[in-house]
Amino acid sequence: MSYQEDKQGKLRRQTSKQAISLAMEGRWQEAVEINKSIIQNFPHDVDAFNRLGKALIELGEYAGAKAAYEKALQLDQYNTIARKNLQRLSQLDAAAAPQNNPEKAEPHLFIEEIGKAGVVHLHQIASSDKLIKMMAGDKVVLTPQDSSLSVENVGGEYLGLVPTKQGQRLIHLMKGGNKYTAAVVTSSENAISVIIRETYQDPSQIDQVSFPSRKLEEIQPYASERVFQPEYEEEEEIIETPAISEEGVEPPEEVVEEAEEEKEWEQEE
Repeated sequence: MSYQEDKQGKLRRQTSKQAISLAMEGRWQEAVEINKSIIQNFPHDVDAFNRLGKALIELGEYAGAKAAYEKALQLDQYNTIARKNLQRLSQLDAAAAPQNNPEKAEPHLFIEEIGKAGVVHLHQIASSDKLIKMMAGDKVVLTPQDSSLSVENVGGEYLGLVPTKQGQRLIHLMKGGNKYTAAVVTSSENAISVIIRETYQDPSQIDQVSFPSRKLEEIQPYASERVFQPEYEEEEEIIETPAISEEGVEPPEEVVEEAEEEKEWEQEE
């Protein structure tokens, strides 16, 4: 490897990390600019086109996002990220832009603490036109309704219900003074999953666990020492619900590949 090639490789790695960080922070306009600069220097960088597409979706620029994903697919005809996002875009109503600057969950929400957080798959879900506009990391609101725990977007639109057993448990704890926050993990036209995290435990509930470690039919506890990175969905499979193992939510394979690639880069350096 020549000196120039090594220098170019380091530049690409550094700018790619910056682009990922901007996406993690929800700084989408800046993410657009840095990914465009990467593409200008490295016109065959498929990941940069995918990241650009994601950022443009978040800004409501669907036509630009479609063009970015189509270019990624031209460069790699087997790229599942680009293909699935193009499928998603084809189902979005081009005339209906997403929420302006949708409120995003803080990254720490997705850092697991045993018994404090869990991922649930909602049932009695809303219509596809509402679900497909929700992005990973979008904040949602938990609203008790009699014996059911409803999930709504920040605009008050209904998205679905927390499974009955877990919903009733959380309602009981909320009435006792506990507080929770929640955000979208994945959403497609026919399914939506959210992560719920306990943010405050009332002293009266000190012996009550929000998410028991035993398996429940509708929910898996969020496993120890595992982090989910929702804002990095430009490298995720956003059409499918993430696999859940005995250890919790498995990170999307694209995130794993990115981590492995970064490890290889560090070894090279």
